[in-house]
Amino acid sequence: MHDRPADQGSAYAMKPPAHNAKLTEVGRGTPMGELLRRYWHPVGLASHATATPRPVRVLGEDLILFRDGAGRTGLVHARCCHRGASLYYGRVDERGIRCCYHGWLFDVQGNCLEQPCEPEAGAKHRHTARQPWYPLGERYGLIFAYMGPPQKKPALPRFDALEELAAGELVDADDTSIGSGGGVIVPCNWLQHYENLMDPYHVPILHGSFSGPQFVPMMGVMPQVEFEPTPRGLKSTSVRKLADGRVFLRVTEAVLPTLRVVPNPRVAGYGRVESIGWVVPIDDTHFRIYTAGRVSERGELGRGRSKMNGKFWRELTEEEHQRFPGDWEAQTGQGPITLHSEEHLRTSDRGIVMLRRLLERQVDAVAKGEDPLGVCFDDESACVRLEAGQHLLEGAS
Repeated sequence: MHDRPADQGSAYAMKPPAHNAKLTEVGRGTPMGELLRRYWHPVGLASHATATPRPVRVLGEDLILFRDGAGRTGLVHARCCHRGASLYYGRVDERGIRCCYHGWLFDVQGNCLEQPCEPEAGAKHRHTARQPWYPLGERYGLIFAYMGPPQKKPALPRFDALEELAAGELVDADDTSIGSGGGVIVPCNWLQHYENLMDPYHVPILHGSFSGPQFVPMMGVMPQVEFEPTPRGLKSTSVRKLADGRVFLRVTEAVLPTLRVVPNPRVAGYGRVESIGWVVPIDDTHFRIYTAGRVSERGELGRGRSKMNGKFWRELTEEEHQRFPGDWEAQTGQGPITLHSEEHLRTSDRGIVMLRRLLERQVDAVAKGEDPLGVCFDDESACVRLEAGQHLLEGAS
């Protein structure tokens, strides 16, 4: 035993806490914000782009998503470049989006096509006004935006897990969230969820013994884990030795910039990973998740949710949230941005440390004018092959 004064460790002696701004803050001009802007990010489902302007907040920027009458998708800054009226109240027509205030019309690349209040509809000077916009791409039922420097725009990546389909499979997308179902914004920093990918040790505690089994029983076995870098990011290999002598093997990947590549913890099947999630920072203190995956029928992604105390997350009372916490409670409970200066990391946090260091190296690379990990500028080569999956090894020792 250690002899310590009874009052040692009083909270009064705590130093002012701080978060790691280099890794958590995502606005333009911040170190992480500039790194994230070198990749493509989903900003909505394909079905979200319609003739009704849709507000979108990504990386601290307020934007408007729409689809014009010719089927082209547009993503423009919310404030009209004329007098600042919100294009949320605009009207979409065949050629673009028209501001409600003075009728200026912008196409999906921000070009001003009409200025109705000006002589000859503003033909003489309208080319001098351009609404800030971002390029978009559609893939896997998602709309992706590139928000970085135009001269550094990479190819929109493809993923083998979503390209190579078995008979009867199709790719579907969903606006999901941690534990709570679709369409929910999570009120904490994106990194609090993203680094959780490299924390397999929390699974048998939070999702097992503490809150009761939230996944299949074999997920409750404490794993032996190895962490390794990949050309895409970082992976964890978890080995669980089962009572019947079999071995349950899981490989999870954190793929830059924010991709969570996690085999289904409810273990609907074995083999390669079924889906990919993008952890999209809304701003410094909120994020959301978009997911695309191989399914047998549309809507299947949104139905694959865990239950706690026999209920879905949305159905729990406040008392049940406290008694049966999941990822939402554990991660939002750290606060809007966790206080990194107060952490006491241990050997089980090795994956967290490795991921943070990897992100720091990429932030530094971008600051030096280099390209970050995983970006590809050749459409033909922009297919990412993943290692994630889970396997049951019969008779392994």
